[in-house]
Amino acid sequence: MNSLLHTDRLTLIPLTAAHVPAVFALHAHPEVAAFNTIGIPKNQSTTEAILAPKLDPANKDHLGWIIANKQGVFMGEISLILAPERFKKGEISYSLHPDYWGNGFATAAVKALLEYAFNSLDLHRVEAGVAVENAKSIRVLEKVGMQREGRHRKILPLKTGWSDNYSYAILRPEVE
Repeated sequence: MNSLLHTDRLTLIPLTAAHVPAVFALHAHPEVAAFNTIGIPKNQSTTEAILAPKLDPANKDHLGWIIANKQGVFMGEISLILAPERFKKGEISYSLHPDYWGNGFATAAVKALLEYAFNSLDLHRVEAGVAVENAKSIRVLEKVGMQREGRHRKILPLKTGWSDNYSYAILRPEVE
């Protein structure tokens, strides 16, 4: 179910155990860690444990990819967690290395994942959450057509303390 995805500039490659060191380094980067809600992994073993559901081929509800440029260079990671089938929805999350911020790569990766979610997985709705202080990620979600649906107060445990979270979503009819 977890397929190789392509854009003009990127390839989304299904996450494997071989990618754990790169994902660990990504989430340990201070700028990425600022909005990391799972906690900064203390080591690669912790990262592997966090990623375990996405690394298990039998788990069809937690899907993960690395974001790579056309030369295969690791740029970040992106995930889709599926709700029970009757809801036909999923939640995306992503992290991109700061060296690649501001170039449309996150937007392209999210668009590719939305296309996969709606066209291959037949989802009706895709959601995302974002810290209210994370202006770059908010811009990505809005550029792909997601709509802000609400605000949750002091729900995200960030390094700097509790943060509010915006809820975003997009429905299939909004992208067809």
